[in-house]
Amino acid sequence: MVENQWATLRAMRMRVGVAFPLAAAALWGAGLAALGAGAQYPLLFSAVLAGIVLVASLIGVRWLGLVGVMLWAYGSVGLEHTSRLPAGLSGVDLSVEARIISASETAGVTRLMLDVKRCQAPAGLPGCARLGKVRVSAYHKTALRAGERWHMTLRLRPPRGFSNPHSFDYGAWLWREGIHATGYVRQIPEPERLAPAGIALKRQALAFLDRHVADDTARRWLAALTLGESEQLTQDDWALLNASGTTHLVVISGLHVGLVASFGLLLARTVARFSTPQNWRLRVWPWWAAAACAVAYAVLAGLSPPATRAMVMALIGLWALSGRHAPGAWQAWWLALAVIVISDPLAVWRPGFWLSFLAVAWLIVIWQSRRRPVGVRGWLWALGRSQLLLAPVMAGAVVLAFGRVAPLSPLVNLLAVPWVSMVLVPGALLGWLLAPLPYASEFIWWGFTQALAPLHQLLTLAVGAAPLWEPSPGQAVWLAGAFGVLALCWGLPAVPRVLRVLSLALVPLVLYAAPMPAWPEGALRVRVFDVGQGQLIELRTRYTRTLYDTGPRFRSGFMPIETLWPPGRRFDRVIVSHSDSDHAGGVKALVQKHRVKQWLAPLQESVVAGQTSCHRGQRWQQDSIEFEHLWPPQGHNSLSPNDRSCVLQVAAGEHRLLITGDVSARVERQFLREADTPVSVLVAGHHGSGTSSGVQFVRTVAPRQVIFSAGRDNRFQHPVETVVRRFRRQQSCLWNTAHDGALTFWLVPGEAIRILPERGGLRAKRC
Repeated sequence: MVENQWATLRAMRMRVGVAFPLAAAALWGAGLAALGAGAQYPLLFSAVLAGIVLVASLIGVRWLGLVGVMLWAYGSVGLEHTSRLPAGLSGVDLSVEARIISASETAGVTRLMLDVKRCQAPAGLPGCARLGKVRVSAYHKTALRAGERWHMTLRLRPPRGFSNPHSFDYGAWLWREGIHATGYVRQIPEPERLAPAGIALKRQALAFLDRHVADDTARRWLAALTLGESEQLTQDDWALLNASGTTHLVVISGLHVGLVASFGLLLARTVARFSTPQNWRLRVWPWWAAAACAVAYAVLAGLSPPATRAMVMALIGLWALSGRHAPGAWQAWWLALAVIVISDPLAVWRPGFWLSFLAVAWLIVIWQSRRRPVGVRGWLWALGRSQLLLAPVMAGAVVLAFGRVAPLSPLVNLLAVPWVSMVLVPGALLGWLLAPLPYASEFIWWGFTQALAPLHQLLTLAVGAAPLWEPSPGQAVWLAGAFGVLALCWGLPAVPRVLRVLSLALVPLVLYAAPMPAWPEGALRVRVFDVGQGQLIELRTRYTRTLYDTGPRFRSGFMPIETLWPPGRRFDRVIVSHSDSDHAGGVKALVQKHRVKQWLAPLQESVVAGQTSCHRGQRWQQDSIEFEHLWPPQGHNSLSPNDRSCVLQVAAGEHRLLITGDVSARVERQFLREADTPVSVLVAGHHGSGTSSGVQFVRTVAPRQVIFSAGRDNRFQHPVETVVRRFRRQQSCLWNTAHDGALTFWLVPGEAIRILPERGGLRAKRC
């Protein structure tokens, strides 16, 4: 009996193979480490591991190996946790020796990725010996090049980013890229070059592009498509690609590596056919040549995570297609997943990782029972069919993962993918192959420039006709489900034609009938965004959208407001409290990428052309919500820019919201009589500075909730302790965007206010 059970177990194990258990073990180990199980429950976790090792050793060596894979993934992710800059070294000058991995200059600022070789912290502070990769900015004019080794002084902080709903999570990106700290290079003492850069093929290739490609756009796309240098693309390039749903076109992915491998295989098999016409189909070397092409392309692209992932998938795909002791399609899929996760466990947290494997899995499903295409016509038909069937699957996955969807992306990709695959990428690579010949590469890349122009025009027209759309969370789930059903009906065999036709109407039906979130009568939704040391507040009624301030603009030129909404958003009013860069820094982005019906700013503060001045006594109503400016006085005045800030009071039923800009305690006393007190929510003045929120003001307005819009570890130490104590004596509930992230709350007549932080859960229950 027992022998029969063991025989059954062995048979099942043979059918499962080794790829799936390997992938499962790696995913399990990485997931446990990310959840912090090993750190939070060390004794329990150690006991579980000991039990697994004991059972595995009894069952067989193979299972012991799977435990080793799990431990490897767990340890690799855990090591990333321990390598991050300790909180005690935030804002401290550190002396480091580092090799420059990459360097890119934008608007006079050089962004550096450094591989830290040695780090020394001041005595009495935590050590930084485990610090590895850091991302810093250099504001001096010293030439810094990739490959060089430098001694420099860095001021770093632990890797984190702003936390806002439905926006790019910079902190998560830093984590999954293995970046342990961010900061900047100190100008004193001056950095010292320790060793020059060695021979770097990519650096020489970029210099070659600079010399031989005149068009800036074509040069950026060539660098991205052939060298994996997507950092060469500008913010406008990324905005266009994101809004059109075509970012995958310029990231070295399976599309590009697979294309290179396919061309390499086609060329090698053609040579084999003419050199050995009798048995050319049995030759192995063409498959090795195709694999070498895939590896060479990935190496040229710098073996970035997307390029490495694409290379592994291409190599295993070539093995599966060769038919020589090769695994099946699904075994190859699991094997590729296992290899990538084992070699880079952080890949599990990259959205592109799952999107790539989802796309390949769906391609296996739709092609597994079909014959390979034959001839040019057959391959063109296969490419078109694949793209049409991939479009709904990827649209559903993207809307679930990112909460945004480009409405015309399926149609755009249907045209753009073949154009990039058949024209742009081959032309770009052909230019490199002909680079040794005088003027040959210039001629080929001139053709690349001409071919890029219609693609760029197509993307621009698509974004203009249908901008990026953000469905509500409920709509997103229904829409993803509709896309999934549509893909299954057309991708699976033996589905009745009637169902396929009916599925075409499913997406429009969901868009029409999907449940919309109810907007309470007379309600105002307020969101104080996390933008660092600055201020940006969105005030939404049922039908209107108002902004108070636009957030900061950093020395590098980055504006946090650029990450919050897709281009083309309409704002009914934008109130700029005053022209300081931490309040008006995002004006340029609003003017260039969005539509603003009315601008409001103090009379003597020049923000934009055609602005309307805000002044005391100015009132308006939107959807039964009352807005009123309490300050500044009408006409010209001799106040400082801070003291002439637009002070806004909003009333929704019995609730009151007060936003005071950067006015001082002296000005607070002057408009105190006009304020409706007590206040439900106060956005504290001047980010919690000691010059604002005076004692009389705090006692009179007696706010139930107080929000500080401040940057984490800011050099002004806002909010200051004296101001915090004043509000605590009033028993106010205190919030800080630096720690809580964006803060969202509703002013609904007859209902209590509950503030929802983007970080830390529903802390409002404790207030």
